[in-house]
Amino acid sequence: MSIDGSKLYAGNYYDTVVSVINTTTNSVSATIPIHGFAAGLSVSSDGSKLYVSGDSYNTLSVINTASNTLIATIPVGIYPEGVAVSPNGTKVYVANYFDNTVKVINTSTNSVSATIATPSEPYGIVVSLDGSKVYFTNNGDSSVSVIDTVSNTIIATIAVGSSPSGISISPDGNMLYVTNDGDNSVSVINTVTNIVIDTIPVGIGPVAFGNFISTATTGIPSIPPPTPSILIYPNPTNSIINIKAQWTIDNAQLTITDVMGNEVYKGILSNVNCQLSIVNWNAGIYFYEIRSNNSSERGKFVVER
Repeated sequence: MSIDGSKLYAGNYYDTVVSVINTTTNSVSATIPIHGFAAGLSVSSDGSKLYVSGDSYNTLSVINTASNTLIATIPVGIYPEGVAVSPNGTKVYVANYFDNTVKVINTSTNSVSATIATPSEPYGIVVSLDGSKVYFTNNGDSSVSVIDTVSNTIIATIAVGSSPSGISISPDGNMLYVTNDGDNSVSVINTVTNIVIDTIPVGIGPVAFGNFISTATTGIPSIPPPTPSILIYPNPTNSIINIKAQWTIDNAQLTITDVMGNEVYKGILSNVNCQLSIVNWNAGIYFYEIRSNNSSERGKFVVER
């Protein structure tokens, strides 16, 4: 999808072309030949370039979105699949399925600037919102790996379901969602802790490609939240949480739920500064609500293990 939502780009695998669809008329407005079977597609943050992996031709095609023309073809690894562009547009990351690499492309020179060895058959790939990390699925060993984009090294590998394919990051950057083709599930990963916090059963053989969570905004713009009057710390935590309020919370009710909405704690706070032990709680994200007669506040915190 183009940045302004006016165009949709479709890779036609066996025709070795990309179709440009006008989203107003729902018709094809242009057809762009590329070098290779069109697999992964990713648009630059400024919308000026479209990058397309050429599966089996081992190339990355660069398209000028204003003129709908192919302007560069870059040799990459064997059977490139997923493609992701850094938020600042200076780098493109390409997952190469058959040679177990991620290639880093310098967009100024349209050349490979780094090659990162991966565990097994990298497929889907996505960049964090701040550009500091790259996440990709290892289809061959049922895991997700995390790349530090400064050092171009893998800093973590997370076990997920069987044969993971697609990977997507939530609009706030806090969650990764991974489709597991081999065991009919979606894994949910906390990007703060690199821990799988949930596994969701879905239909048979879920497959996704590209960033499949929408980051578009519609309707009434959100209003920035006010400065919190309650401080929960440390966050993340592994043993206790401290609660410090700017308003009197005598006899206020504290309710805590997990990401599935299950209530894990409910109690009355006795004063402005309180402490709660969470030693036996599972790792994950928790949501709290503190409510008194004349005020209430909500937030979240992370438990690490």
